Amino acid sequence: MQTNTEKIFTFIDTYAESAETLYLEAVITACEQWLSGEQSPKIEEGVTKEEIRRGIQLAILKGMQQSAQSHHQMTPDSIGMLIGHIAGKLVEGEPGVTLLDPAAGTGNLLYTVMNTIGKDVKASAVEIDELLVRLSAVTAELLEHPVSFYVQDALRPLLIDPVDLTISDLPVGFYPDDDNASDYRLMPVEGHAYAHHLFIEQSMNHTKPGGHAIFIVPANLFDSEQSANLQPYLKKETFIRAVIQLPDSLFKNASHVKSILILQKPYGEMKATPEVLLAKVPDMKNKQAMALFFQKIDMWVKE
Repeated sequence: MQTNTEKIFTFIDTYAESAETLYLEAVITACEQWLSGEQSPKIEEGVTKEEIRRGIQLAILKGMQQSAQSHHQMTPDSIGMLIGHIAGKLVEGEPGVTLLDPAAGTGNLLYTVMNTIGKDVKASAVEIDELLVRLSAVTAELLEHPVSFYVQDALRPLLIDPVDLTISDLPVGFYPDDDNASDYRLMPVEGHAYAHHLFIEQSMNHTKPGGHAIFIVPANLFDSEQSANLQPYLKKETFIRAVIQLPDSLFKNASHVKSILILQKPYGEMKATPEVLLAKVPDMKNKQAMALFFQKIDMWVKE
């Protein structure tokens, strides 16, 4: 017997495979037909938002594997759910939570976090690729999540009010627009700036005092060529709350290993510099080790 997630994927996949358009374009059309009631998957009552998200994202992932565009990448669910858990604990009990993802892609990470937080949460999503925005927007409608979309270069001025929590799987590499990058403090004296450094600065500009930012960053963030620029900025403008190393087994290539960086924007009442949580995620297939790891995270947030 198929699960709701499998039924949703089968419905979208069957439509997309029979369509004469590109697979990802057909995914959008299938979701639009579902929204309009013309066609829909035969799902059980009480289907959850996580089941809907996973079903749609499985179809998007299949379409991306057929695409030649290398920048079409998706944050793995295992990492998304970990960030969702941390984010949910950081804003637990707060009314009217606002989120920002400045590099939203298809929205997989953003919606995982929104599903974890639950009610009374709204988000802003910035993405320069129009196709990814369309995929993200139709998913948001089916999930009934209030999301405002901005189709633009996230490193240009953003008309977005400061938020409680910023999350992002940061784009890694050089940012080619030196003229625009010159407005940032993390622009180096020579050469192009690292895009992921600029995204950190832009994100902190749009995070409320006392608010947090959770980033997926290269594991060598503090050992890279431009880290000498980044470290003084972080020390002056943020509190580094945690650096969490992700398991090497999640990445095909050792050079692509990532970590989770958690920052907090200082506010008036903060006086003492908080301790930094340094941790390593265990093998995610080890349920007992993961349960202990989540306990450690929960105790850290509580303290």
